[in-house]
Amino acid sequence: MHISDGVLSAPVLAAGWIITAVFLALAIRWSKKKGIEVEVIPKLSVMTAVFFVVCLVHIPIGPTCVHFIFAGLLGIILGILAYPAIFIGLVLQAFLFQFGGITTIGINTVNVGIPALIAYVIFQRGMKLELLSSNREFSAGVLGGIAGGLSVFLVAIFTAGALIASGEKFTGVAVAIVGAHIPVMIIEAIVVGFVITFLVRVKPEIIGSLGSDKK
Repeated sequence: MHISDGVLSAPVLAAGWIITAVFLALAIRWSKKKGIEVEVIPKLSVMTAVFFVVCLVHIPIGPTCVHFIFAGLLGIILGILAYPAIFIGLVLQAFLFQFGGITTIGINTVNVGIPALIAYVIFQRGMKLELLSSNREFSAGVLGGIAGGLSVFLVAIFTAGALIASGEKFTGVAVAIVGAHIPVMIIEAIVVGFVITFLVRVKPEIIGSLGSDKK
């Protein structure tokens, strides 16, 4: 979700940068504490590229736009590292293609990054507790679909909230953004569900901690 420059109020922009700085610091601290294995680097690079590419095809809606996001997929696969991946993707899009504002990179990262982390938590907790089924692939697919679809809805809600917080004149646009992303939510839920099912079947170690939690 890309909000342009000159749209949001200063307090919203400041809050976005502060929150983003905190999450980036947490991600860096986590990386130093856990240590990034060699195979994580290409995974991080590929997922950043996926986010970078899928967002480029978009339909403008007022000061923002509607497009595929796959924040849930990034969250499930990368965990907390999804936040810096999304940040890097947004920075490259803003500077290379003028897609989204520069001053809004902080809040745009919040709008996409936090839903990605929520998707990760939902997926990991659900798999650990076996909430749906003892069948690993089935549970992963359903939970992945739920997390993927929910992340799109949350991105739309966060973006709408940022606009409304900057002025009541954006209320109509905010409502349109949420409505426009309902089809995206459904499509991403299906796609993410199938992708996660496939990955769990052929290479579960790609997905967060599943590789070390085989049953």
